[in-house]
Order: sequence, then structure tokens, then C-alpha cells
Amino acid sequence: MTSSAVETKHDLQGEKPDAGADLSDGQAGAVPSNVFQPGAASGRLIARVFFLFFLALNFLFLLLSSGRVRTRDELNADLQAESLATRGSTSIPQSVKFFFYGKYDRWGEPQPPYGPAHAAFLIPWYLAGRALLAVLPGIPGGSREVVIDAAVVAGSATFAALAAALAFLILVRLRLSIRTSVMAASILALGTPLLSYSAVLYSEPLAAVLLLAAATVLFTGQDRKQFPWQEATLAGILLGTAIWVRPAHAIAAPVFLAALLIRDGEKGWRAARILAVVVCLFGLAYLARNRYLFGDPFDFGYPTVSDGGKNMNSFDTPLATGLFGFLFSPGKSVFLFAPPILLAIAGIRKLARLDRGLAVVAGAMPVVYLFFYSTFTQWEGGFCVGPRYLVPAITILCLGLGPILENAGNGVSRLALVLAFSGFAMQAVNMATSFFEDQANGNYYDMQYNYRMDYNPVVTMTRQLIHYIGSRANAPLGRGFDRWFAFLSKAGVSRGAIAVLVAAELAGFAVFAYWLVRAVRSDGQTAAV
Repeated sequence: MTSSAVETKHDLQGEKPDAGADLSDGQAGAVPSNVFQPGAASGRLIARVFFLFFLALNFLFLLLSSGRVRTRDELNADLQAESLATRGSTSIPQSVKFFFYGKYDRWGEPQPPYGPAHAAFLIPWYLAGRALLAVLPGIPGGSREVVIDAAVVAGSATFAALAAALAFLILVRLRLSIRTSVMAASILALGTPLLSYSAVLYSEPLAAVLLLAAATVLFTGQDRKQFPWQEATLAGILLGTAIWVRPAHAIAAPVFLAALLIRDGEKGWRAARILAVVVCLFGLAYLARNRYLFGDPFDFGYPTVSDGGKNMNSFDTPLATGLFGFLFSPGKSVFLFAPPILLAIAGIRKLARLDRGLAVVAGAMPVVYLFFYSTFTQWEGGFCVGPRYLVPAITILCLGLGPILENAGNGVSRLALVLAFSGFAMQAVNMATSFFEDQANGNYYDMQYNYRMDYNPVVTMTRQLIHYIGSRANAPLGRGFDRWFAFLSKAGVSRGAIAVLVAAELAGFAVFAYWLVRAVRSDGQTAAV
């Protein structure tokens, strides 16, 4: 990565069951086999809606992406993806020219303190960025690196869209209607922080994909005499990969294990053992990686001290402080940033009637993440939007939206729309301009880098948005409206090249959204007949 690019980054700082119907205890683990078994045509329609929903969201999220790399976490993922793609190495010597956050390994190479899985998944977008440079005119030499960075950041848009699409797939495989499943997944995509994190280069959207994919494999509402070992193995690989995204995601595995045993009883022991073994192998491999790089299996590569001389990666925050912050503070409250979870929580009981194990995962995962991160020193997640570390758990919790929306009355439907709109408005305010610009000026941290509990982005980000709407002067690079097309224009990319990309993304969203609506309507007409 060129020094000019680093300087630029420095500047950027059949019959559908009623979801509420009571089932006997023997049936509570899964939907009975005599209700709505989708045939081949239904299977094709489900697959069609899944891909159309994913593609429509992906193009929408691409259009809304920031395209910018600002924080140290984003920078490390960006640089490591470049290193893996060009040198096959996890080290990031490029960061030394700018800002290095991590630790030097035994060979003196700078290593970021995160698992390499996130960067590895970003390699296709890095390569796509380089391919874009070869075919798109109007990109000056000094802007080439920021164009590649914008392509890498676009990976989060795809991960977020896939997470929402997997939520749809889980719900529809529980025998909920396609219409309800699309509606619930859309609320997740647009009314929670998943929307905000689709626009930035944090690993939370990818983690959400891996957790939801594991849930898709393990919990489908199907009654079976024996759980296939292949599915348990695949789920273990997905959960193990999440550990290589961030080791803290290991806390998800016990929840999945407990859910299997609660749903299947003795029949679940074999699958649980396979799942546990596979996840443990991934965990042990990560510890071996630590020993290889740093000489200690429990040295994860975090610097001893960071901002303000603090150890940012210990667990010395009082539990009450973290809980208050995540639940009630104006800058991190899950209820403020993800209001649809209020309805999702109420839907967990109905979810249990469809699949008891999935209900355990959806209900317990947020609690486990909440208590784990509430004592973390940097529980607020660094510079970020809302409750960053809880985003994967929030996506799982939102599976409760499906059952409560199925055959819902007007009151519940209206409440869902109000909560979804409130969540969308919260994301819009935090995405319109740079959260980093707002937080790096003393509003967010005090002089000792302690999070300010009175930080209120509803006020400060709205004020910042109003300022730029009313300002006649062009904001400097890295400030102002926080979308990739505004950013790349300031970086020197021609308006013609930007217009081509914007037109392609708008067209992609319009076409796939249109086909999606037609597919959902065709399912409704078939059901009516």
C-alpha cells in the first residue's frame, strides 16, 4: 500500500400452521410432519425468493456503503486482506507507516490482534477492486488505493445482506409464510444496526452470517429420528470459523450445544458431541496459531496497553456499568438502536412452538453476549455505531419476529412498522454523516479514553447532519456526507465513473426488488387458491 494511500487513510479518521397454535410437549421440538410439507415447486420458490431477497438487499447496501476505512479495526482488516491477497501473509507491515495496533510476532512482523478469517473472506472484494481499476476509466493514480478500499468495505454489504437472507430462510423452513418471512427479515435488515454495519468494515456482519448459517443447519423445524453427522460437522465448522473471526465468539458454541440437547434430548447427544469436537478443534488450532506467532497459546496479539495507557482488552468494567450502558445509555442502548427486538422478545415463546432449540438460541444468545461484554474494558466497542459487540446476537434474536408476525392482527402489524421505522431512522441518522467525525472530538471519550455515558448520537449526529445540509462550502475529504460516491468524488475519481457505479447499483436494486415483490405476490396468490 502506497504512502499516499496511508496518508489518505489518516485523513479519513400446502396449509400453513398458525405460529401461535399450541403443540404438545412431544411436538414442541419441531413442527409436526403432517403440516405443510413444501413440494418441489415450493422449494424452487423459496430458493428464488432467497436469492432475490439477498441480491436486492446487497445492491441496496452497496449503494449505502461508506466506502471508507477510518478506525484501527477497519484498517487492520483492510491491510490484512491486502497482505493475504498479495503476499499470502497475515502480517501487516503497511500499518507501520500509519498506525499499528497489534503486536510484533517472533520474527518481528506486525500482526493484528484479530483472527485472519475476516480478512480472508474479504479477499474477493480486494481482487474485485483491483479488477475495477483495470476496466473503469477516470480514476487518477492517487485515488487507486481508496477505490480498492471502497471495494473491500463493500464486503460488509454482502455479509449483511446474506445474514438477513439466512434469517428469511430459517423462518420459511419453519413453515412460516414467505410473505411473513420476508417481512421479518426486512425489519432485521433495515431496522437494526445490521444496516449501519453493512456500511463499515467491522466483522460483525460476517459473524452474524456464520451464527445464522449454523442455526440454519441445526434448527429447521424438521422432526427427525437421528441427526445427520454431516450437518453437525458443518455447523461446527461455521461456529469454529466464527472463532477465527474473533475468539470471543467461542461463547456462542455452548448455547448451540445446550439448544440441541434441550430440543432433542438423548437423540441430540451424538450431534452435540460432534459439534463440540469440531468447535474445539478450531479453538485449539487458534491457540496453536497464537503459540506459533507469539510463543504463548493465550497471547492473542493484543498490545499490552493502548489508548490512554489502558489495557483495553481485560474484563475490569463493573457488570452494572456495562449492563446499564447496553440497555439504557443513549449511545449504546439495544432498545434504542434496535427497537424491533421488543417485538422479537415477545415472539420467542411462539418460536419455541416451532423449534424449541432455535428458541433457546434466539433467547439465550443475546443474554450470553450481553453479560460477557458488559464486563469487557472496552465494552462500547471503540469508535462505532451503537452496541457493536451485540450485533450478531441481535440478528439471532430477531428470528422471534417471524412467529409473532405470522397471522398477526392489525395492532401487532402496526407496532412492527413503528418499531421498524424507529430503528431505520436511528440507523439513518448515524449513517448520513461520519460517526467517527462526531465521536473523535471529545463527545465520545474523556481524556482517559473512558466512554461517556451521556454521549447521545441522536442529538450530536442530527446536529452534524443539519450542519452539512445547511453548509454551502464543500466539506474536506473524510468529512460531510458519509457515502462512497461523495467520498470518492472528493478523492479525485471522475463523476462519470461514479455515475456508472451508482447507476449499476440502483438498477440492480430496482430489478431484483421488482422480481422479489412478484415472487412474494405469486406465493400469496397460490396460498389464496
